[in-house]
Amino acid sequence: MKIRCIAIDDEPLALDILSAYCARVPFLELLRTFDNAMETLEYLRTHPVDLLFLDIEMEGLTGIQLLNVLKERPHVILTSAYDRYAMQGYDLDVDDYLLKPISLERFLRGVNKVRERMGREASGSEAVPPSIPPPAEGEPDYFFVKTETRIEKVLAPEVLYVEGMGDYWKIVTPKKRIMTLMNARGIDEMLREPRFCRVHKSWYVALDKIDFVERRHIKIGNERIPVSETYQKHFFDLIENNKMAQHR
Repeated sequence: MKIRCIAIDDEPLALDILSAYCARVPFLELLRTFDNAMETLEYLRTHPVDLLFLDIEMEGLTGIQLLNVLKERPHVILTSAYDRYAMQGYDLDVDDYLLKPISLERFLRGVNKVRERMGREASGSEAVPPSIPPPAEGEPDYFFVKTETRIEKVLAPEVLYVEGMGDYWKIVTPKKRIMTLMNARGIDEMLREPRFCRVHKSWYVALDKIDFVERRHIKIGNERIPVSETYQKHFFDLIENNKMAQHR
């Protein structure tokens, strides 16, 4: 399946980089590039597109404003030289947020995420609402995180997984997604075992929310989460210990 995409950025160098990256990915078909949002709107009225690579800061209509006026929105990967728009982007439920300069590795992570989501949409698969277990004895069942506009309470038993997005972390529950700015040490102290486990430099999972593990990937609802070599032994040890505890 080819993913039809367009790139919108008012910086020629940024468009050149995105074009070069798209050319290296067999499942991407870059239809056109644009240097302003108004021309993009006209194009989208008459051409089907699966994915937008969309810069935020542009003269005239900004990337965020473009998203707000689209009636039917394709998948979106936002690009920006600044991280201050990350929370606003995820409030709009975009697929990813790439900070410039964009590395090929980070680009591939973003487009692979879109490809997997499109595959799930095509198959009609849906996430199964997870049950919410009682908190472990002596373990707090909530924590607080700071968002762009407020301090928000998060119920720990509701958390499915947490994904790193540059300097931000996206906390995902069945009801909402919360973006918070936090360093790695802070997130480690907040997401403690045995409820949570770090499985990748950019991913934490709630062990009781795992649907299944296949090779080096974890399935939680519709999300396929990688287990990196650095963390795989500890993760599988926790799984094995959990199995043994259940059979005692």
